[in-house]
Amino acid sequence: MSNAGSAKNVLTSEVEIKGNLKFAGELTFEGKLDGEINSDGTLHLGDSAIINGNINAGTVIVRGKITGNITAKDKIDIKSKTELFGDIRSTKLTIEEGVTFVGKTEVNPNKVAPTAAPRNNTTPPAPPLSTDVSRSNEPAKAGKY
Repeated sequence: MSNAGSAKNVLTSEVEIKGNLKFAGELTFEGKLDGEINSDGTLHLGDSAIINGNINAGTVIVRGKITGNITAKDKIDIKSKTELFGDIRSTKLTIEEGVTFVGKTEVNPNKVAPTAAPRNNTTPPAPPLSTDVSRSNEPAKAGKY
């Protein structure tokens, strides 16, 4: 599934990065990162990956421990045993059984913009009901009227 123009990169569990990471093509990341990841390509996070920061990519296959938001233009695939603490947004989403996920999701395959409820209603509110009712101190009586 690799194009001639795309590169597949691997950063093993021995890699630790403090800062932002940007790549093209495909990346498998198994290490630790304190910072953001940005790409239009495909990011594969391995079981030993620990990410503290936001991820923006074309497609993200998630494993490991992530604390941060994930935004994908195409798809997010969260694999079993992943621990994810953050919000996710994508056009497609898959979550396997056994995932720990604390956050909000936005899945919008048709990229439909949310419609807000109209704030200015053109019809005026109905007038209040008349409260001109005479009251009596006598209890109500049951019977025929």
